[in-house]
Amino acid sequence: MLRGILSGPWVGRVCFCGVLAISLLRGVEPARAEGDATVVALKDRIRTAIQTATDGSEPILAAIGKVYAEREHTLLWLDRGKPTRRGEALLQALKAMQDEGLEPEDYDVSLIEKLMTSDTPVDQARADFLLSRGLVLAGADMSSGRVNANAIDKDMSPVQRRPDYAALARDGLVASDPQAFIQSLAPAGRQYPALKKALAEWRERVKTETYTKVPRGELLRPGNCDPRVPLIRKRLSETEADVPTAQGDPNCYDDGLVAAVKRFQDAHNLSVDGVVGPRVTASMNIPIEEKVQQIIVNLERRRWAPEAPGSRYLLINAADYAAVFVDDGQVAFRTKVIVGTAKDQTPEITSTMHSFQTNPYWTVPTSIAGEEYLPMLRRDPYALQKSNMRIFADWSSDTELDPGTVDWTSVSPKAFPYRIRQEPGASNALGYIFFPFSNKYGIYVHDTSSRFLFTEGSRNFSHGCIRLQNPFAFIEAAVKGSTSVNRARVEAMANGGRQASFGFPAPITIMVTYQTVFADDNDKLQFRDDIYGRDRKVFAAMRKTRTFERAR
Repeated sequence: MLRGILSGPWVGRVCFCGVLAISLLRGVEPARAEGDATVVALKDRIRTAIQTATDGSEPILAAIGKVYAEREHTLLWLDRGKPTRRGEALLQALKAMQDEGLEPEDYDVSLIEKLMTSDTPVDQARADFLLSRGLVLAGADMSSGRVNANAIDKDMSPVQRRPDYAALARDGLVASDPQAFIQSLAPAGRQYPALKKALAEWRERVKTETYTKVPRGELLRPGNCDPRVPLIRKRLSETEADVPTAQGDPNCYDDGLVAAVKRFQDAHNLSVDGVVGPRVTASMNIPIEEKVQQIIVNLERRRWAPEAPGSRYLLINAADYAAVFVDDGQVAFRTKVIVGTAKDQTPEITSTMHSFQTNPYWTVPTSIAGEEYLPMLRRDPYALQKSNMRIFADWSSDTELDPGTVDWTSVSPKAFPYRIRQEPGASNALGYIFFPFSNKYGIYVHDTSSRFLFTEGSRNFSHGCIRLQNPFAFIEAAVKGSTSVNRARVEAMANGGRQASFGFPAPITIMVTYQTVFADDNDKLQFRDDIYGRDRKVFAAMRKTRTFERAR
């Protein structure tokens, strides 16, 4: 039978198939060798990265290495030296991170493109690895921020989200649409997309617009004449609508321009008095490029923490001098606030309020006692008694001192040993209501005896605490539905000089932020002055190059 097949017409067919099989096998060998070389190169790339990892990068590299190991170190983004459809999509997604205010080069985009042109297994393995690392980093940056907010400034302690590198690698490296995966990690809420849209718009504006610089000088009041007036008019017309032309002498500060300046002051949370002083000119002279940087920084801030920290919270924006109380997801109360000076800044923190007190004592911090009150005591030992303050021997004793018996010239302002306490009453710095909450800065929310300061536009006057304009209205909103406490009862206690503590019916999350750019309720973009200089610090931190591997 076999002899018949071999001697018949099958001979030619068998010979042909054999030649074809041999040819195919010869083609497989180089491909297999190339694949084996890529696997070896990828293993070496991952091993080297982990061995030379800098502090903090190990979890990222370990998460990526685990996914590759589970897939026997086959490439995820390249095939036969060319990027796959997913690989191309990921590369474009990494380039598009600039739309989020992030730098594509943070994800090695240029190096990846260069490596993709190489046909060596080592370069292909490295390109694939960098694409994977880029995706995990982009996902982490999008979901929790590019920088560690708590390492930038001592007064910045937001509860920043932590990236889950294992989940980002596990889900992202196998996602059918890597760009959609990255975008799915963007912060929820309306602020982030509003800022992202604004970034695109302002980047276009910066290409064609410049702002006229207004020189500083003497205070310019309505009716004054000054050569700076035409410059102010020109500067406002560059960004503000309906700035009228001069009504007479172009150097005179007329009513039409005063109205335009007041609108500018109101939009930038400055005192709305029409007077052009240092703060107004400084705000006018912020370059348009810095406006773009502000938007980028505030996109980053939005990535650090949720826009809404729950369903019941008091959100304070120190940069806007404003607070809003949200209960059951609905705005229940708004108010103006006073925050810390540039020297004694209000920190960015998140905590929980459980209670409040009427007619509190104010125990003066040692720093304030040494810096502000000691000079007064040196001039007049009884000066503080006029403000209803008492001085005690130390912080653990109730032994009151006669300030006239102390040699105040020998007391060090940096080691003030005595305890100063202000008694409850109308002049008490905390006012009639005090809202404590746990934090490492020793600040709190409270009423104030200096209510006239709420008429100011820029309200950074405190030592770091937050003063509420309408504390009783806040209490009314916060205890709504309670059967044990109401506003009338609290006001009666406060006005009667009685001390009492009350618990909220449910805890209130307090979140102090510093949003210098945001969309208002009408979706209009609002800019606020960087009174604490934090925008520049955050932007500088975002531009620092990340290092993942130590030099060998």
